[in-house]
Amino acid sequence: MHCKLIGVPLQEGASQLGCEMGPSALRVAGLAAALSGLGHEVSDLGNLSAPTGKVELHPNDVIQNLDKISAWTGILADAAYRESGDGMPIFLGGDHSLSAGTVSGMARRAAEIGRPLFVLWLDAHTDLHSLDTTESGNLHGVPVAYFTGGNGFDGYFPPLAVAVATSNVCMIGIRSVDPAERAALNATEITVHDMRTIDEHGIAVLLRTFLDRVAEAGGLLHVSLDVDFLDPTVAPAVGTTVPGGASFREAHLVMEMLHDSGLVSSLDLVELNPFLDERGRTATLLVDLTASLMGRKVLDRPTRSY
Repeated sequence: MHCKLIGVPLQEGASQLGCEMGPSALRVAGLAAALSGLGHEVSDLGNLSAPTGKVELHPNDVIQNLDKISAWTGILADAAYRESGDGMPIFLGGDHSLSAGTVSGMARRAAEIGRPLFVLWLDAHTDLHSLDTTESGNLHGVPVAYFTGGNGFDGYFPPLAVAVATSNVCMIGIRSVDPAERAALNATEITVHDMRTIDEHGIAVLLRTFLDRVAEAGGLLHVSLDVDFLDPTVAPAVGTTVPGGASFREAHLVMEMLHDSGLVSSLDLVELNPFLDERGRTATLLVDLTASLMGRKVLDRPTRSY
């Protein structure tokens, strides 16, 4: 596999500063070496430059940095489409607003080659707010609504080339949903597995069912991994901590199953805030999880000392 590392120093979609340092932390933690050590060709394409943009004011006056997030969305959509033509783009975030661009760009690529795009959303949150319903104004809470063709983005975000069907989105690890997002979920065909479902059925059964659907449809699979998918006791470097997340073992199992499926075409690593980390342990964990996704077996896992 040709892995293309693309840094996204984006923090304007979140309320707490620090995510712009995420790409550097992942590089320092040895992401490129881990992937090349597994036999992959690795190209580090550097960081995308912060774009400039101008959009009209939105009636929801709590919204923060709409012009910047809209511009980032366009830049990222182009990058995802371009770099997925001959390799696997791995986006080093940056807050989760970046997925508005990465997923929409991958949807364009999938449509061009005549295959559906599926999205595995590993997160504590659904990120399904619209520009009208967000109460925090932080736009890392809207990407799923945008890339699935939700209402209210026209004139504010770039026009979608292709919307992702909500039936092609599977969310695992959800445990914090606002009332407006819950109402929006009920109007979609998104598959949502919250932590209770995981506790009752086990994460492997739930993921396998989704992967079987992707394989049967001949789809491409985009994986979006938010640090807060993980329990904060194992991954503290995130500004939106929610107790009760996925364990170290569950997260590695997910990644190993994704590797075995052979379906993953692109990856987001988002919401890593090194300013909140403990001696780099979260960045190192994300590198290890990416290595599991790309073929590292449990017997090959390195011993860590913190």
